[in-house]
Amino acid sequence: MEVDKMDENDWKYHGEGNKSLVVSHVQLSRVLRLLKYPAENSENPPQTVEQAFRQIQNIVDFSSNVMSSLLGEKFIHSGEVVKLPLEFVRQLSIKVQHQRPAWRCDKVMDIYSGCALCLPNLTSPILHQPTHTPPLCIEIKPKCGFLPSSKHVSKDIKTKVCRFCLHQQYKVSSGKWKRRSLYCPLDLFSGNRQRMHMAIRHLMEEPQNNFKIFKGGQCIYSSKEGSDDSIDLNSLLHHLRPYFMYGNNRIHSHMNSKAVMNDFIQVLLNALLGGCGGDGGVVTDRQGEGRSFCEANLFNKERIRHGSQGLPSDSVLSRTLETQMLDTLDIEGLYPLYRRVEQHLQDFPKERTRLQIDGPYNEAYLEKLQKCPTEDDGSVDYAVAKVHQYRVAMTAKDCSIMVSLVPSSEEEEDEGPKRLRDFLSSRPPAFSYSVSILDLDPKPFDSIPRQLRLDQKIVSCFLRTGYPLAKGSLPPLPGIYTAAEREDCTLLFHPV
Repeated sequence: MEVDKMDENDWKYHGEGNKSLVVSHVQLSRVLRLLKYPAENSENPPQTVEQAFRQIQNIVDFSSNVMSSLLGEKFIHSGEVVKLPLEFVRQLSIKVQHQRPAWRCDKVMDIYSGCALCLPNLTSPILHQPTHTPPLCIEIKPKCGFLPSSKHVSKDIKTKVCRFCLHQQYKVSSGKWKRRSLYCPLDLFSGNRQRMHMAIRHLMEEPQNNFKIFKGGQCIYSSKEGSDDSIDLNSLLHHLRPYFMYGNNRIHSHMNSKAVMNDFIQVLLNALLGGCGGDGGVVTDRQGEGRSFCEANLFNKERIRHGSQGLPSDSVLSRTLETQMLDTLDIEGLYPLYRRVEQHLQDFPKERTRLQIDGPYNEAYLEKLQKCPTEDDGSVDYAVAKVHQYRVAMTAKDCSIMVSLVPSSEEEEDEGPKRLRDFLSSRPPAFSYSVSILDLDPKPFDSIPRQLRLDQKIVSCFLRTGYPLAKGSLPPLPGIYTAAEREDCTLLFHPV
């Protein structure tokens, strides 16, 4: 990619989050991530070119030096900072403006610094051969996978109902989403395939911004914030069916919809439970069986036929959960330590650099949070280490997992002996897969007071409105399952 020959017509709108906008190259497997800032600052950029460069370099350093060590480097793509011609950036901004969702247009793309983050396009993996069936890419925001046990938690409900389920009630009450998602992260992180299957199905039935599916780099399944539109699972099944027409089912164009859905989920779970090398061991249930269930969850523990198998220790979910659990104090226990650091910085402003409040995110930063004492000795250094741990945990709670599935060709399957071919024809088809973790930006030190206020609002809303899952109170869910099937089905997984 030659920077001096950049043409805005070679790029298209890909998506955006709260702080950045992403465009993808129409031919190369590359994306550019550009900063955004409030629209009222469109004439006067809020930071200099040097500050913009440093902000993006901090994202790269945090990902490559800190998160990579904690999550596993094989899952991480840190990218590199690039300097783009300003005219290219301005023309690109004009081109993509009409493709942006209206509710995102309160912020504008940075057209003044020319700085961007260049990354591989994970929705269009390089291992894909254009002549074969397009790859499927599934993006999941798993969110926080454990219940807090900190002595600092002031409301008992937080130890019984997970943060995601608490937050759902707040989001629906405030109008951000029209319908409540039944997804519970504790199911996905449980290691129990029955619960994990249910978690993925609930994500598919109400994706919100936690679940997207791409085919050949194009988003074919997602949800729009605040939209009244129902999710069209039948349209998704139309896309998925060709990938799961295997064995005798190849001649049945009307393959059972539930079979397609179940096979897709099974393949996705295989990828999520697969590792990146290492010992392949199983994590024991560190939470205790009683604390691994959320009380707002419809899927109650009496209906689990088999106990939790645990997550393979080198799987993407296990590494993500481990990193999330660096938040040992909960925001309520952390906030007094934040205030201790804040007071120290008011008295000694130059200490901000030594304490690495704003980076650099290097080995010394990682060492600070890894070697934090278990007991509070009253020092600022202890408080800073716990704040660093919390910020890293928050990044892991807000990350996205991208699973790329590339179907094996029929020729590859047919190479084996007849017995093997018969076996393949009776199970979901083979896929090559890769798993990546993205959205690993450092959380700002100054965001901690806001996190505390949000936590208080979420808990207050839930306590005020009560449990939202009283029988009969749920709106009908779209999809291929009848209400009776959603209530009564039991999934059995047999070893092969």
